[in-house]
Amino acid sequence: MAKGFVAHTVQLMRRPLFPPNPPNRGFFYLCPMESPLQNTTLGLKLPTDPRWVNLAEIDLGEILTDHAYCEQKAATACISLIQAYPERTELVEELAPIVTEEWGHFRMVLAELKKRNLSFGRQRKDEYVNQLLGFQRKGLSREESLLERLLTCALIEARSCERFRLLSLYCADEALRGWYHKFMVAEAGHYRLFLDLAELYFGKEKTRNRWQEYLHHELSIMDSLPARGDRMH
Repeated sequence: MAKGFVAHTVQLMRRPLFPPNPPNRGFFYLCPMESPLQNTTLGLKLPTDPRWVNLAEIDLGEILTDHAYCEQKAATACISLIQAYPERTELVEELAPIVTEEWGHFRMVLAELKKRNLSFGRQRKDEYVNQLLGFQRKGLSREESLLERLLTCALIEARSCERFRLLSLYCADEALRGWYHKFMVAEAGHYRLFLDLAELYFGKEKTRNRWQEYLHHELSIMDSLPARGDRMH
């Protein structure tokens, strides 16, 4: 990573991450001059500091590279679920189009990199996703493991949606704001789809109880990870 990127990151992150008396962490915190939303359909417990957008803009090649790999991994996750649960007709029928969509998003990000004469970098470790995977219950039956996998996918999509929303609102590049808005809308739909499938197979009460546990664990992950402009998560 370039020295200038690191230095600027340190300078920005020396500021307090949240303003005094931040709004309820169960709400979106958009920026200091905005009121928090009355409620958030995403339910995230710890919103992203909007200054993360400033970090992401320092090196667009870095954030676009990470974005591309996120889309690729999202397509792979859907394929893996289809392969693991082919008898789940609703799952197969709903996720098959998402595979195509996510791969299309991967190609869109590659095209954006090319248009801007930016290089597609190497894949990097995703500590956020790895910690979510570590929270999945172990030793479960094949069927019970499905709930863990669906909720993990839903949470990754929810956090991605939130990050895309910030980019669509505060990115200095007007063209990128509209571009990221499209991704935000798509991720919101994917997040809801994974939760709907979980409720279909495991019922609302069981799904929602476990979902709250995931949301609280995700809060601790976000609280422990440093803000990085070269990572979507």
